[in-house]
Formats: sequence, C-alpha cells, structure tokens
Amino acid sequence: MNITRSIETLFQKYLPSPFAIAILLTLLTLVLALLFTDGPADQNHFLALLGYWENGIWNNALLVFAYQMMLILVLGHILVLSKPMNRLIQHLTGWVHNTATAVVLVSLATLMVSFFNWGLGLIFGAILARKVAEAAQTRGFGINYPLVGAAGYVGLMIWHGGISGSAPSKVSESGHLASLMSGIGDGSYASKLPDLIPYSETVFSTGNLLIFGILLVLIPLLLRQLAKKAPQTPTRLPLYQGPESEGQEGGTADRIDRSKWLGVAFGGLILVAFVYQYAGELSHWIVTPNMLNFFMLGLGLVLHGSFSSFLNAVEEAIKGASGILIQFPLYFGIMGIMRDSGMVLQLSEFFVSISNETTLPLFTFLSAGLVNIFVPSGGGQWAVQGPIVVESALQLGVPLNKVVMALAYGDQLTNMLQPFWALPLLGITKLKAKEILPYTLMVMLLGMLVFVLGLLWM
Repeated sequence: MNITRSIETLFQKYLPSPFAIAILLTLLTLVLALLFTDGPADQNHFLALLGYWENGIWNNALLVFAYQMMLILVLGHILVLSKPMNRLIQHLTGWVHNTATAVVLVSLATLMVSFFNWGLGLIFGAILARKVAEAAQTRGFGINYPLVGAAGYVGLMIWHGGISGSAPSKVSESGHLASLMSGIGDGSYASKLPDLIPYSETVFSTGNLLIFGILLVLIPLLLRQLAKKAPQTPTRLPLYQGPESEGQEGGTADRIDRSKWLGVAFGGLILVAFVYQYAGELSHWIVTPNMLNFFMLGLGLVLHGSFSSFLNAVEEAIKGASGILIQFPLYFGIMGIMRDSGMVLQLSEFFVSISNETTLPLFTFLSAGLVNIFVPSGGGQWAVQGPIVVESALQLGVPLNKVVMALAYGDQLTNMLQPFWALPLLGITKLKAKEILPYTLMVMLLGMLVFVLGLLWM
C-alpha cells in the first residue's frame, strides 16, 4: 500500500484539474509543432498553427462524435435511475453478507454491465456499491466500504473493449477511417483503408472475448482475496435518493407528461424503429454510437414509463457529462494542430522506426496507457492518437483491428490510476479517490498482465 499512497500523494499535490490538463497539453502541442514542423512559406508559422487549432476545434465530424459520447454517458445514467433497475439493485444487495461477497457481486455485475455501456456500468456500479453499504448498516454486518467502492469502478478497465468503446464503435462507422486520415500524409494509404472494421473483428473477436472472460474471473477473485485481509470501515450513510418522485397530476400538460402509456408507447416505437433500421447492421456485428444511443433512448423511456420521470433522470444525469462537454473541443484542437502541421506523420514514422509487426501493438498499448493519464477521455484520445496508430499500422502491415484494440486496452487500463472518471462514483458513494486508489491500482497491475499476454497471443 506504500506505493499506492505515494502515487496518491503525488496526484493530489501536482495533478491539476482535467480542464487545466487539456489547456497545458494544447500549449505543449503548439510548442512542439513550432519546434519540429515547418510552416507554410507564405504565412507566419505560429499563426498558421493557431489556424489549424481553430479548424480542429470546430471540426464538424468530431463535434458529432463528442455529442455521441456525451449521450452514451447520459443515457446510461438515465437507465440506472429507472425503477426496474433500482429494484434489481435492491435484489442484488440481498445476497451480500460480508466484504468478500460484496466485492464479488459488485465487480461481476459492474463488469458485465460496463461491457454493454460504460456510462451505464459506471453509475450502476456506484449505486450498487452505495446500496451495499446501506444494506450493511441496516442489517448490521461490517464491510470495507472503500474496497466495495473500488469494485464498483472496475468496469472502467474493460469499457473500451466493450460495445460502447469509442474506438471500436467509430471504426465500425462507414467512412470514419477515411475521414480520420483525411489530410494526413500523401494519401498513398487511402486505398489500403477499409470502409469500416466491424465488431466481429474488434469487440466480438475471439481474442477480445477471451480477454474479457479472463478478467471477469480474475478481478472478482483478486478483490475477494483482498477482502479477506481488509479491515472493516464504519459507514454512516443516509438513504441514497435519485431524481425526485412524481407529484400529483395537474392540468392537461401534466397529465401528458405523467402518462404511463404514452411514455412506454413512444419508447416502444423507438425500439421498433431501431430493429427495423439496424437489423441488417446487427446481423453483421456492426454497432455504432448512433445505434447504441437510439436503443438506450427507447429503452430508457420504456423503463421510466413517463416523460416526467425520464426528464427528472435527464436532469440528474446531465451533471455527469458537464466535464467532457467543454474538454472534447480542446482535444479536437490538439488533433487539428497535429494533423495539419505534419506531426502525426512524424510520430508515425518514429513508431515505425522502433517497431515491427509484433511490437507495434505493445507500443500502442503502453503509449495509450500513458496518454490516458493526461487525456482521460477515450474519445478524445482516439481523435488524437488514432491517426498515428492507423498510419503506423498501415506502414508495418499490422492488422488495423489489432492496433485499434491495443489502443482501447491501454486507454482503459490506466483509468484504475487516473481517477477522473471516478468522479460520478465518488459523488454517489461519498468516498474519496485516495480511499479506492490502493485497490484499483492492484486491479490495474492484473489487467496489464492480461492485456499484454492477450496482445502477444492475438
């Protein structure tokens, strides 16, 4: 635990806010571009870089992507706040009687839900951990609450290899790879780019499912072993309350908002449209952010049962998306500088110079883990690092699906060290980052071993 306490102290002392990190990275990128790239002959180099930055911030395709990622988090949170999900969580807590059973239950449930949707898994794990602590208080048994809270966060170590992963979902969109690489290099690799990479080659590939299955077994076992020696921690938590309950009906407008059949009917209509519109893509294992969000929108309305309940959940859930709302454009600006100045091409050539077909996925994995500590956004990281990874893979003849998953594994791994995405969980559980970091770091070390061996085998 001494190592994790040192890391925790270091983070608390020197790590600025995520927004400040994005600003510092922007300035660093500008300086590096000034030093290592050549500007246009007819324009001041610095002013040209500012133009590249501004173009990147307002890149239409990337802004659409940012909104898609925000909806994944918000709609996932909305689903967890529905009454059926609340009843499921209450039922699950009935199986808990000590820390060992708590961490196994919470981690297993969180991992499986997070594989479907990272936003849903993050909030589900947080509320489940909180309800376990409330059950311990009510029924009079002791638990180690920080360890249970850490178990509710482990879904963020498998999310990017899951159905809602930013990189796999984007490369499964027709034309995304061509758009991502537009303006990079001399265009000689355009003919080598596939139109898309389906989920059958990424998320639902044999290698990725095997890695997920191994982690689904090993992470609960590790946490269970830690629970045997973890001391009990006293908790005094009030009953967690979600969105405000519905009041009495008023006029016609209120009756429409609170109508059960209207909310369910409209949600059902969305689900019918989903099946009709996307059955062909699903049969070929193609899943995109739009498909995922459309499905969760319909399901959310059905589970909440009325527009008023759904909108109350929206108001609660939107708070958790405020940070990425402003940070995504800053990372897109970094992308604009790197792409238009030629830095992406230079970096890809460096990776090619030190890599071969075997080591490129490993270098991609390690670099993605490092970048995620400073750029805690899978979508933002894909926008910045994706072109480098694709360019390097094309030069070395490495399968694109393999490097896409290597980036996904590295990005998700260091979420166990970088507590930015734990903020919603910490707010719900009332725990502190320093309380869960010692346990999540151990999970990270286990994950690193599994991911490295998996990439060597794939």
